[in-house]
Amino acid sequence: MRNAILRRLAGPGLIFTGSAIGTSHLVQSTRAGAMFGVALLGVIVLSTLLKYPAYRFGIDYAHARGRSLLSGYRELGPWAVWLFLVAVIPLVPIVYAALGAATAGIFAAVFGSLLPLPVMGSLVIALASALLFAGGYRLLDRVNGVLLAFLVIATVAATIMVLPRVEWATLTDFGWTRQTAALLFIVALAGFMPNPLDVSVALSLWKVEADRMLPTGAHPSFAQARSSFLWPYVMTTVMALCFCIMGAGVMHAEDIAPLSDAPGFAGQLVNLYREALGPTAAALAAVAALSVMLTTVIAAIDAYARTLPAAIQVLRGAEQQSGTRTHYVLSTLALAGLSILVLFTAMGAFTSFLDFVTSATFVVAPLLALLNYLVVTRCELPTDAKPSTAIKALSLTGTVVMGALAVMYFVLV
Repeated sequence: MRNAILRRLAGPGLIFTGSAIGTSHLVQSTRAGAMFGVALLGVIVLSTLLKYPAYRFGIDYAHARGRSLLSGYRELGPWAVWLFLVAVIPLVPIVYAALGAATAGIFAAVFGSLLPLPVMGSLVIALASALLFAGGYRLLDRVNGVLLAFLVIATVAATIMVLPRVEWATLTDFGWTRQTAALLFIVALAGFMPNPLDVSVALSLWKVEADRMLPTGAHPSFAQARSSFLWPYVMTTVMALCFCIMGAGVMHAEDIAPLSDAPGFAGQLVNLYREALGPTAAALAAVAALSVMLTTVIAAIDAYARTLPAAIQVLRGAEQQSGTRTHYVLSTLALAGLSILVLFTAMGAFTSFLDFVTSATFVVAPLLALLNYLVVTRCELPTDAKPSTAIKALSLTGTVVMGALAVMYFVLV
């Protein structure tokens, strides 16, 4: 019984990890290693460290109140919910499109390019939506755990194999700090590292759903709830470092520039595993990467399909704040439909498009970090749910740093 409870508690954290490994790790971390060697390992660690409090606040609030962060925003005032919606929802179709294109690119690298990229990306989004309609959160929780485990093992093994090929001298190379293009890439890297910050709301919604499925009478402590998110979060960070090291050991060491099209870059990604593990293991790892990318798409669609109706319900003051199944389906169809439109009308060079998406999500991150901080410091919560002085200091530091980077982004562009 205890193991079952702990596994259920870890569900939201593992879904968070699966969604993170998709684009930020497979694509952006690998590109960071390919372009700069291991020079940006510190940036990856700093990004995940500074964002941690905002995500954990979602877990804390949901565990204490049995409601999502959106309810906390409503306690601050309707303006906070509207600010969240205005800052986040317009970006959702673009995020879906980027994830669909990345998944389609990996599919093309593994099985060949059978259809044009916009068509393949649209099919990925449609398939992910259909799977959610069929299985919902339970399916997401189960599929994610299995696929994630295999990819983690394959990636750690591949990283160990390429360690001797890494140019470790690049770790102390700070020449990138004087390059405008590199600084803009830092913003793009941090945008999805390890996830967009608005995923903190989805994380709180997943937490509410996971707690609802706990056995009757189960009352996990705050320490258990926090640790069930902390260890998947640490694993998320380690995986990001692994992909950066693989990019550095295989692509940067051989002066291979990342290709800008999705199938081309995905082929380079598969080649990382092939050179480190051999063709057979690489094929299995590539399939696992494709599967985890599909899981990422499923998690993203589920996240925003839950968030939009929940926000509307919160604004209406409804007692049932999760929205009905009809609301969920309509939100999914509307957002997926818009993302397919983006795939056919706005998809240019894949990596440039992805940089735009991740940079846009990072620009709004300071606002969301501040909202989450206000929720756990101003809303009524049990003493155990209140953040420590150290966590509050880390949260405010992260907000200031992200705000400064957002300002730098606007100055440079």
